[in-house]
Amino acid sequence: MRQHQKSYGVKTVAACLLLLVGTTAAAEYADIILNKLSEKEGMRPVIFSHWFHRIRFQCRVCHNELRFEMRVGSTDVNMDDISQGKFCGACHNGEIAWTTENCDLCHTGAPGLSTGVRGGHQTLGPGIW
Repeated sequence: MRQHQKSYGVKTVAACLLLLVGTTAAAEYADIILNKLSEKEGMRPVIFSHWFHRIRFQCRVCHNELRFEMRVGSTDVNMDDISQGKFCGACHNGEIAWTTENCDLCHTGAPGLSTGVRGGHQTLGPGIW
């Protein structure tokens, strides 16, 4: 069974890489665009797939333990912090998820996308829907 899981993981990663390499993505419904610092630093915006992460982790993992504020754009996330294991870097460490060595796996947004939630349940913070 373990061999089956490993094979599935490799196939999934390979498929994702094929889709991402050399492409610029548009945000999908409920994706979170992070562009507070990206374009200022010469990078494309990050498109964070909230639903993809949410089906794997409880809200508290990112919002309590990793200190992401509940309001989009209110947490200052930068690559120095991520490289030191903070925020995204807590999981994107080469063991749980890929490392930060390949920028294009996260920085996939079209230039000019503004920070925010795309579609649906846009919030202004806890309890304000």
